[in-house]
Amino acid sequence: MHKLLSGALSTEKLVVKIKNLHPSLVGLKLVQMSDFHYADGLLSEKMLTEAIAISNAAKPDLVILTGDYVNAKAKPIHQLAPKLKNLQSRHGVYAILGNHDIAFPSSKPEITAALNNVGIKVLWNQIAYPLGNKLPLVGLADIYSREFNPEPIMNQLDSTTPCIVLSHNPDTAEILQKWRVDLQLSGHTHGGQIVIPGLGPAIIYYTKILKKIPKKIRRKLPFLRKTHSILYHWQWSEGLHQIGNNQLYVNRGLGTYFPGRLFCPPEVTIITLDVP
Repeated sequence: MHKLLSGALSTEKLVVKIKNLHPSLVGLKLVQMSDFHYADGLLSEKMLTEAIAISNAAKPDLVILTGDYVNAKAKPIHQLAPKLKNLQSRHGVYAILGNHDIAFPSSKPEITAALNNVGIKVLWNQIAYPLGNKLPLVGLADIYSREFNPEPIMNQLDSTTPCIVLSHNPDTAEILQKWRVDLQLSGHTHGGQIVIPGLGPAIIYYTKILKKIPKKIRRKLPFLRKTHSILYHWQWSEGLHQIGNNQLYVNRGLGTYFPGRLFCPPEVTIITLDVP
């Protein structure tokens, strides 16, 4: 049933070119996974096991997890974290949190501790150097958090040095144009889940239609009361994008919400770094 709703897992492979990338980092392999939503049957055990196997088979230099490990309450992280412990990487596994991971006051510390306890390093407005000082890794607070404030973090970086930024919501790419971001890795969107081939996420057209319905009518119909504003830049719902001088990659995630996915399979992303 779950597979019918979500579709088969897809492995996306791409090469990202970074200007002034140090020769020792050319060919570096990253694996990104995102939006597990490990609760309420939104991610099957079979798919999670398959995703971890795909990642390990790629023999990555670095594994990156870009948030939303749980759906609402933090408790499922205690079942998910031991499974994520099986991820293998030459330079470790790094993670950020998403909006679902901070849904309750106790969620952030509980999820952070659970991941840290299995060796996954959670970054929250922090800079790490798992690949050395030639390619800093920045992990930002979620945009919905009061602690989202990239300026003091990004200003610590040397603009002549390439960097990778982890930020759960791709809308932050607009804000981050003020700084050099050679590769931003995000999730959050689930790719829109239902995609119209050749046109993009169906939610774009749903929202446009919804706005044309008089508010008086919308108020009477609960499912029409709100427009879906989880993302403003739906043109960045999945894949690689050039945002000014910066690059953004958006992972479609592993978990699936009702009513399911259509032409938008869950994904594991394998990224190889290169020079232009």
